[in-house]
Amino acid sequence: MEELLEILNGLHPDVDFETKESLVDGKILDSFDIVSLIAEINDTFDVAITAKDIIPENFNSAKALYALIQRLEEEA
Repeated sequence: MEELLEILNGLHPDVDFETKESLVDGKILDSFDIVSLIAEINDTFDVAITAKDIIPENFNSAKALYALIQRLEEEA
C-alpha cells in the first residue's frame, strides 16, 4: 500500500489519499491521471490493468485501487 500511496502522492501531493473515497467521482483524478496511474502501477506491481478494470469503483479510493492490484497479483 505504501508504494501505491507514493505513486498517488506523486500525482497530487495535496490530497489525503488514505481517507478520500471519491477520487474519480469527486474529479480529483482525471483521465490523464488514470492513464499515468495505470502505467506506474503496471510497472511497480508487475500487473496488467485491462480495459475491463478501468471503472470508477476501482479508482475512487486508494483502498479500492489496492484491492484491484491484489486481485490482479493473485490472478497472475
